[in-house]
Amino acid sequence: MEETKESLTFKGVAERLTLGITRILENMPGVVDVRVVEREPAEKRSLLSWEQKNTCILPEDLRDFYLTTDGFTLTWSVKLDNECVPLGCMMINSVSSLCPLLQPVSLFSLPNAPSLADLDWEEDGAESGRGCAPAAPHFDSRSRIFELHSCGVNGKVCLVYKNCTTGVVAQQSEFWFLDRSLCWHLLTATFTSYYRLMITHLGLPEWQYAFTPYGPSPQAKQWASLYQPLTFSSELNFADPAGDSHLNKLDPTKAFKGKAKVPVLKKKQSTPCSLGSTAKSQSSAVRHHSGGKR
Repeated sequence: MEETKESLTFKGVAERLTLGITRILENMPGVVDVRVVEREPAEKRSLLSWEQKNTCILPEDLRDFYLTTDGFTLTWSVKLDNECVPLGCMMINSVSSLCPLLQPVSLFSLPNAPSLADLDWEEDGAESGRGCAPAAPHFDSRSRIFELHSCGVNGKVCLVYKNCTTGVVAQQSEFWFLDRSLCWHLLTATFTSYYRLMITHLGLPEWQYAFTPYGPSPQAKQWASLYQPLTFSSELNFADPAGDSHLNKLDPTKAFKGKAKVPVLKKKQSTPCSLGSTAKSQSSAVRHHSGGKR
């Protein structure tokens, strides 16, 4: 009985955490193997220990999330040719896995070895030329960056504290996406907004690239148009009013519509017999006309 109550309790918590997206996924055509990983709530002392270790204050909504569940993982697959292919993945790292993106330099590393901090070569004047765009995080001590979700080979979603000072506790945070070319793109200012974005995009591959100037790959766009048509079409209209030329646009009513063949009128060719009869009629008419004159 106790195990049944615990499973029902977790089911209710999972339903609230996923905003009912599991039922929507299970009813989609071709979607199989929808899984939500069960996790216990994080302890308050582990949150305090993280804040003291990293000299940062967790956002209030992220703290409440960890006090509900220590991380979140929801995956789903599609069935193609009798084979299950993993497709969607929604993930929030646990407190213990919320590690700094910039690890301390090892004593055994080469003194002149390149690091991410070498990318911060731009001057402040060059950064101010970006207009009203928010200032990107730095890879040096000016920013404290923590990996919230590793998106495979597609990039990383990070919890970022900017304008940091050594020894001073950082409080203001944002959520940024670091793409494969190590360029930063602002996602949201709060964890709640990011979590809703993740749920809305169903954890589809490369959904974070919708917030970049170049967008997802053509294959990712095809998956989004199949399983997320409403949000995907609105994003397309917002980004490019003329639509997207990478998608295969097929109208079945036009592609498979039978075309009526227009009959071709052929001129009737004269046969040798008809030519002979025509000549005879013409010669008789000439004789009749000449006999009348005589």
